[in-house]
Amino acid sequence: MYIIVGLGNPTKQYDKTRHNAGFQVIDVLGDKLNTEITEKKNKALCGRGIIGGEKVILAKPQTFMNLSGESVRAIADYYKVEPENIIIIYDDVSLAPGQLRVRKKGSAGGHNGIKSIIAHLGTQEFPRIRVGVGEKPKGMDLADYVLGHFSKEESEVMEEAFKQAAEAACLLITDGPDAAMNHFNAKK
Repeated sequence: MYIIVGLGNPTKQYDKTRHNAGFQVIDVLGDKLNTEITEKKNKALCGRGIIGGEKVILAKPQTFMNLSGESVRAIADYYKVEPENIIIIYDDVSLAPGQLRVRKKGSAGGHNGIKSIIAHLGTQEFPRIRVGVGEKPKGMDLADYVLGHFSKEESEVMEEAFKQAAEAACLLITDGPDAAMNHFNAKK
């Protein structure tokens, strides 16, 4: 079994902001797997599906971003899933809009949602898919930038990125992290 978690902030005011890129990927996966992400469980909205014969739980934590680890830990404990089978999808300001990076493990890299997950799981050893949202403009506050919305041009690029990130999650499960990294990290 796998858990695929898209990071974001709950409530309408954060819908479709840069920081909610993970939520948008989970929505794409939900459509792909023909499942609704509506079950309230373990501080998250969840859905269920099958990818490559493996059961998967799709999750959108309903804690705020900085507390994402509370929800991820609760889901992992409930389903008895080890960190290496928990895929985290989140926004990254160090990547160009739409660029993806798949990793087997790593540090938080300054992302508060990932810091929280590492603290609650007690390890950095979980796969992740970083979705580039672009660098903040000079002089702009980082929080204002990531809580802002994509421009029309960026939205078109990001829609494709969300589909690609969903594909990357599927490939992580069916073919393993090396195959997903080789396929998606090479793309610009």
